[in-house]
Amino acid sequence: MGNAALRELAVIEEVAFDDLDGSLVAVDAHNWLYKYLTTTVKWTRDEVYTTADGTEVANLVGVVQGLPKFFEHDLTPVFVFDGAVTELKSDEIESRREAREKREERLEAARERGDELEVARLDAHTQRLTDVIQETTRDLLDLLDVPYVEAPAEGEAQAAHMAATGAVDYAGTEDYDALLFGAPLTLRQLTSKGNPELMDLDATLTEHDISREQLVDAAILCGTDFNEGVSGVGPKTALKDVREHGDLHAVLEARGETIDQAERLRQLFLDPDVTDDVAFDAEMEPDVDAAREYVTDEWEVDPDEVERGFERIEDAVVQTGLDRWT
Repeated sequence: MGNAALRELAVIEEVAFDDLDGSLVAVDAHNWLYKYLTTTVKWTRDEVYTTADGTEVANLVGVVQGLPKFFEHDLTPVFVFDGAVTELKSDEIESRREAREKREERLEAARERGDELEVARLDAHTQRLTDVIQETTRDLLDLLDVPYVEAPAEGEAQAAHMAATGAVDYAGTEDYDALLFGAPLTLRQLTSKGNPELMDLDATLTEHDISREQLVDAAILCGTDFNEGVSGVGPKTALKDVREHGDLHAVLEARGETIDQAERLRQLFLDPDVTDDVAFDAEMEPDVDAAREYVTDEWEVDPDEVERGFERIEDAVVQTGLDRWT
């Protein structure tokens, strides 16, 4: 889920929700949804979110439980869904597929021996965003009048671009690569209890006296979602090398190392495939009754598992009294 080594370099601090009132947040939809999907599967009985024909829609439980956090704190989420898979990420996707298949084998073995704790853990980590999950998530967002946009490629890159161009106030993702994609301000921990974290690009560059290009170069040396890094090079060493030699190519030459398609990797972060065609309406008018019927009647989710979430959404509409709620 992104280059976690970047946390050692990023300037991150906790921010109070009160300081974010009225903000627009471009949320990396797949990143956010996967967090709630895996949590739901891990801690909820599968019959709660499984239809009579065996279709699993744990995402609907996750969305209903996750959205109130935005509404209660006067944040407008604009969910950004991934588009086409970036070619350079194909190897990473294949690696994840192979790892998931191995976990599925261990999951079946755990079921056979009756290890319920291991079943719950492995079941959560074998989840994927199926076509049904993709479609029903969008349908539910439509009913709740929550805006979303379709990215041409990486949703995180699009969210970062929207924050950088002022279409929204913040990008929202757990992935540290938002820094590399140029998001000025990124909110993390939006799926966790307590206040979120604020990751600041300018403060990060200032603290280390580097450019964004050099930050990208350091990340590539460590390894990203799109490439293996140079063996033995962590974030501090990468930063030192980039400062000393100037850029990625000079570091690789000095070390006698190579990274396949190095310049293409740099441009993937510095000039990603994004769009400015992101029209959306931030004034929401959720039809909670229709959303409740969609989740519990059409998709047979246990009403007891989502009622509290729907109630929180309804309460937020009343309590915030915002102009955007019409």
